Amino acid sequence: MKKDSDFLKQAIEISAENIKKGGGPFGAVIVKDGEIIAATGNSVTNTNDPTAHAEVNAIRLAAKKLNTFDLSGCEIYSSCEPCPMCLGAIYWARLDKLHFAANKTDAKDAGFDDEFIYREIDLPFEKRSLKTVQLLQDEAKKVFNKWIDMENKTEY
Repeated sequence: MKKDSDFLKQAIEISAENIKKGGGPFGAVIVKDGEIIAATGNSVTNTNDPTAHAEVNAIRLAAKKLNTFDLSGCEIYSSCEPCPMCLGAIYWARLDKLHFAANKTDAKDAGFDDEFIYREIDLPFEKRSLKTVQLLQDEAKKVFNKWIDMENKTEY
């Protein structure tokens, strides 16, 4: 039976192979009941998709393979500590456990610094570097109210 370190080594191997293919140095593996459900690397530069981080790509593959958006019962192994976007996706996918190798300081030293995003999230809208404007809140809340009142919705 494979150990956590075996799955994590595979994620690291994927990250090394990924840079040979022109992608970023990141890999992720999702496992359910000891079986690999998804294994992939970062494809931001290959696909011109800024959301195509290894963890997000792995979540997409696993969800498709299992035909569900709820990945409860699965664990993710990442070659590096996930960025804020990937960590959010991991929570939304309801993965049971996160294992990672390199940390965010290691990533920063390699030129992948997410610290500014963590700082920005805590700032009020008007103090963020990204100009942020809220409009039409009442109109948008009407849609939420329709959702709340729906009886046959798929909760997530």
